[in-house]
Amino acid sequence: MRSKDNAPIVELGGEEMPDVVIVALISLAGTLFGSIAGIMTANKLTTYRIGELENKVEKFNNLVERMFKVEQNTARQWDRIDEIKTDIAEIKATIQRGE
Repeated sequence: MRSKDNAPIVELGGEEMPDVVIVALISLAGTLFGSIAGIMTANKLTTYRIGELENKVEKFNNLVERMFKVEQNTARQWDRIDEIKTDIAEIKATIQRGE
């Protein structure tokens, strides 16, 4: 069948539809599918990258906590060294006095 302007017409469900409209609908469906697929892929990539960043942040936080403990332990060791120096000085003084 042909329309008044000689364009081919397709019957769909009892109604006549020009080929151009069918091509446009197929193009629309393809465009929608492609857009949705692209959005989903980008979303998956974004989710993956956020997860990787969260892992890096967790590792960094663990490092910060460990360094804080090391600093505390080092401060205690320096205090202990100061105590030992004081003890040594007292022992030297005692020896020099001849006690």
